[in-house]
Amino acid sequence: MLGLNIVRFQSRLATTYHLILSAEKILNKTHLSRAMSMFTGKRDNYSGVTVDLSQEPYEDFHQQLEQSLIKWKSDKVRGVWFNVSLSQADVIPVLTRHGFRFHHVSIDGNTLIMTKWLPEDQESRIPGYAHTMIGAGAVVINDKNQLLVVKEFYRSRPQWKLPGGHVDPSEDIGEAAKREVLEETNIKTEFHSVVAFRHTHKAAFGCSDIYFIVRLKPLSEDIIKDDREITDSKWMDVDEFLNHPEVHENNRMFVRKCMENPAEIAGYSAIHPVLKHPQFLYFPALKNTTDSS
Repeated sequence: MLGLNIVRFQSRLATTYHLILSAEKILNKTHLSRAMSMFTGKRDNYSGVTVDLSQEPYEDFHQQLEQSLIKWKSDKVRGVWFNVSLSQADVIPVLTRHGFRFHHVSIDGNTLIMTKWLPEDQESRIPGYAHTMIGAGAVVINDKNQLLVVKEFYRSRPQWKLPGGHVDPSEDIGEAAKREVLEETNIKTEFHSVVAFRHTHKAAFGCSDIYFIVRLKPLSEDIIKDDREITDSKWMDVDEFLNHPEVHENNRMFVRKCMENPAEIAGYSAIHPVLKHPQFLYFPALKNTTDSS
């Protein structure tokens, strides 16, 4: 009799143990389901959150988005950003139905960034996408007082101009000018100073455009032009350039100001005190002083 009771007790104990395990599994699945029902995102310094869908899995996007929006609103999140890759484009209609708007596309064209401003009692403070393009051109003068000049393809009328072009992402202005000179003419240079810049509106894609003119020192002389973009390139006497009929007034003015020896605007490498990223500061060149005491 005692043996039978022990067997029954062990059976009940085993049943209870299996029930506990089943409850634990259900509880874990519930926790996992709840965790999966919201996006984590990455917080920024402006009470915003960015969700990169390539890094966060989702099963029921609509449900997870709704749960996340409720949580973000309770947490006083202001701006929400979703990075949506081409392979995830099916979620775009869901985002638009929840009030998200197109903001911009990544540089490679593979990711769409959509935004939503959450506070209903405040005007949206989400900034528009970059509205200004940056370019750099170079004044390169050799020891013979000759200026490095180029003629480009795709011009409605031929023009001798300074070599230059767009500044690439994460590229310093001086480095961009050096790269453009090397690509277009094969002339190696080193940075000297910033000469001037012009600010134009309603340029490409309706953006404003800032074009920096940089003084570079040539380190080589032999020109090999880029046949993909340049029809001609040569060293031209500065006086000839300043009076040439195929030079527009802006370029003449830039070279003239450079020859007038204005105060040099030099560049200084540093680390941004808040962002902790490399930066380049431009201001009048520091003059070496001698202590006379």
